[in-house]
Amino acid sequence: MVLQNKVALIVGASAGIGRATALLFAEKGAHVVVGARRQDALDELVAEITASGGTAYALAGDASNETYAQKLCEAAVERFGGLDIAMHCAGALGKLGPTAEMNETNWHNVINVNLTGAFLGAKHQLPLMEKRGSGSLILTSSFVGYTAGMPGMAAYAAAKAGMVGLMKSLAVEYGPRGVRVNALLPGGTDTDMAAEFASTPEEKAFVRGLHALERIATPEEIAQSALYLASDASSFTTGHAMLVDGGVSIKKG
Repeated sequence: MVLQNKVALIVGASAGIGRATALLFAEKGAHVVVGARRQDALDELVAEITASGGTAYALAGDASNETYAQKLCEAAVERFGGLDIAMHCAGALGKLGPTAEMNETNWHNVINVNLTGAFLGAKHQLPLMEKRGSGSLILTSSFVGYTAGMPGMAAYAAAKAGMVGLMKSLAVEYGPRGVRVNALLPGGTDTDMAAEFASTPEEKAFVRGLHALERIATPEEIAQSALYLASDASSFTTGHAMLVDGGVSIKKG
């Protein structure tokens, strides 16, 4: 129970990597606060955690809204006494296509959910961890915009690359206060968002072939790496952009 009695907040927990991480953290002993837009999906997640003997609380809202970020932190304090771990998994791919055809609304939506949401969460989460004297903040970025450029994904790449820059600044700012900040950079993962990028058998085969392992990850595999960053096993790891990408960043042919 490597997270025994820790309090973890996961934003973007209704599906995919966020959901798998919430289940794993609860299994490992953490009290979990989960957030996302869909209350029904969060309620199902809490029921599953509770049925397995864990503890969780759900609050639905918009990750790019500062009031919601505050309420999630307040819930962690009121329900479980504080905050030790936070992970930002809320993400939006946006409409893919040529940059010259992208409208400003799409750009802002993608930036707001991915990057602004991570900033607003961190703004309120980090002081709570500082009060504990330690903590771990994990931002879910991507290899897209970091080790690889993908056509038609300008907004997504900019948002995810921005999260790495944000992470580095926060790691230096909060390191002396005992709080670690890292970014998790998954490769292709079997999520609803991935299906937006590749839906046909041919497209899925192409994505698998981009990886050195010639497959994509399950959300549960990515959650295991999040567990490492959340736990004391990574006690001397901060400011790190951790690639968990199946070798997509090093495969060139």
